[in-house]
Amino acid sequence: MTAANHLCRAPRGRAYRLPMCAARHALVALLLLGMGENFAWAVTTVRIGTTNSSSDATFYIAEKKGYFKEEGIEPVFMAFDSAAKMIAPLSSDQLDVGGGSSSAGLYNAVVRGINIKIVADKGSMPPGYGFLALVVRKDLVDSGRFKRFKDLKGLKAGISANGSGGSVVLHAALQKGGLTFKDVEQVFMGFPQMVLALQNKAIDVGFMPEPNVTQAVTTGAAIRFAGGDVIDPNHQLAVVLYGDGFIKKQPEAAKKFMRAYIRAARDYNDALKDGKLAGPNAEEIIHVLTQSTKIKDAALYRVMVPHGCNPDGKVNVASLKHNLDVFKEEGLIQGDVSVDQVVDHSFADAAVKELGPYIPKGRH
Repeated sequence: MTAANHLCRAPRGRAYRLPMCAARHALVALLLLGMGENFAWAVTTVRIGTTNSSSDATFYIAEKKGYFKEEGIEPVFMAFDSAAKMIAPLSSDQLDVGGGSSSAGLYNAVVRGINIKIVADKGSMPPGYGFLALVVRKDLVDSGRFKRFKDLKGLKAGISANGSGGSVVLHAALQKGGLTFKDVEQVFMGFPQMVLALQNKAIDVGFMPEPNVTQAVTTGAAIRFAGGDVIDPNHQLAVVLYGDGFIKKQPEAAKKFMRAYIRAARDYNDALKDGKLAGPNAEEIIHVLTQSTKIKDAALYRVMVPHGCNPDGKVNVASLKHNLDVFKEEGLIQGDVSVDQVVDHSFADAAVKELGPYIPKGRH
């Protein structure tokens, strides 16, 4: 059937013929509408796991600044208590991208043959950027019960999940006090719940990220005793994970997602200065965070300790190997697995090759 003879269905079921020139004009109009901004022919929905941590910032920057949209990606954010709880949905193709600490569950999934990959840095702790910290109930400090790391003995310690990045920082803190996991009672809960638990004295200390740290301190419930950059220097806490289905079924979307993510990571780095969100575009990034998270107080973001995030996406492999050693030491790994089997920098490398080297804002 040619365009000249194309039959359309009129109201009340009557057929009519659409002239060829009109059909062509209609087709062109439909194509232009379908192409949209930047000629995006189709939109791919990408399900992203978050943990209510400040290190989710890069995802939100990519959304608010239109980087995902430019790549034809529609992000859908899904909140989890910890990245450890993302492993099952990542394994079963119910989640495409995860964002949180590397966990024992991740490595055990790989042992079972599941192709989940660490593809980029989401939150690391170079000097001055210890965004995950040990916070201690203020009354314990005021009474003299807690003065040193060794005073962790006998206390209830809140962490997000067993075999998580937070548990590795707890392990390092315990080592500084000559202690082991057996010397504390670990209480597993989400980060926002830790703030309430400190207020209610349900836990004694918490290992939590920003902005929850500053929330706990500003309520008067706790003091920030030590940042993760002091407890376990250069710790690779949070990472970006790609699920097996996302890698295999949507490889082009996976590449586009990373390109948008790296652009956002570079914007985020431009907001950093001297361990604070005080760089050239800090106010823009703070605005994004107040729009995208449950924390609406811009002043809180100005005083909190931000996370580090490699502008080229590279993760600290040495730190990840240390994390895995701790998981193995605790008997949490159920087979033979290595960090090299899990880390895949190819998506980040491809994005950097296209985007070029990172040039900090003000040096362009």
